[in-house]
Amino acid sequence: MGTHPDDLPVPVTPAGREGLAALRAHPHRALVALDFDGTLAEIVPDPERARAHPDAVAALAALAPRVASVAVVTGRPAGVAVRYGGFAGVAGLEHLVVLGHYGAERWDAVTGTVQAPELPAGVAGARAELPGFLDALGLWHGTWIEEKGRAVAVHTRRAEDPQATFAALTGPLAELAARHGLITEPGRYVIELRPPGMDKGVALSAYAREVGAESVLYAGDDLGDLPAYAAVEKLRSDGVPGLLVCSGSAEVTELAERADLVVDGPVGVVRLLGQLAEALAKG
Repeated sequence: MGTHPDDLPVPVTPAGREGLAALRAHPHRALVALDFDGTLAEIVPDPERARAHPDAVAALAALAPRVASVAVVTGRPAGVAVRYGGFAGVAGLEHLVVLGHYGAERWDAVTGTVQAPELPAGVAGARAELPGFLDALGLWHGTWIEEKGRAVAVHTRRAEDPQATFAALTGPLAELAARHGLITEPGRYVIELRPPGMDKGVALSAYAREVGAESVLYAGDDLGDLPAYAAVEKLRSDGVPGLLVCSGSAEVTELAERADLVVDGPVGVVRLLGQLAEALAKG
């Protein structure tokens, strides 16, 4: 991976180079969208302790006024991502949007409020069944259930063998989800049970149309980001340049294989945001 004269990394694909060039040529028509956990924040054993990288807010605040829009697209509740990110009341982020629960919720910095539909059916039933379900499988020890409002997630990172526990749970949790009208979303040692119909690709495509984006950068790290990657690839086929950035890790390789640019985790993402802000400031 090379660098531009202004130290911006060079995407490894022609489509990625075209996407970056379009963003630089017409930044006020560009959408910059980012996942939260693993992209703006390091993955930690307890998701409630996740916080944005210390330099993330400053980098976003430097970049946001120079592009059409910056959006955080996350499986977390929108309000939680705002708190853990420290996004509220920040100069430069007056028009930041957080699309939470895969786009089912939306927080706008300009109003400081969250828009959300009614709670979905099925999540409460699955949540109530999970403790006994995990115990019956002999997989209760070391797993951890995370309440997510419109979803519920089972984490295996604390288990003695996180990968083996994850693999053992994948099929049974899919069956449990189906009984409650839900689907499963696998991630980095986590399986989320949530309603169908929304994913990061749907959310990203709708928001790109809303803001009239003429180029799109999307950065993510996990399997749940693959629909957003597919959305950018669809936009490309429709003539909208795009840049796919992977917040690289040893735990997930699928995104790195499809990305135009791989950076070193949240540190690398924040560095890239800062480099973009500096490059656009120079004109």
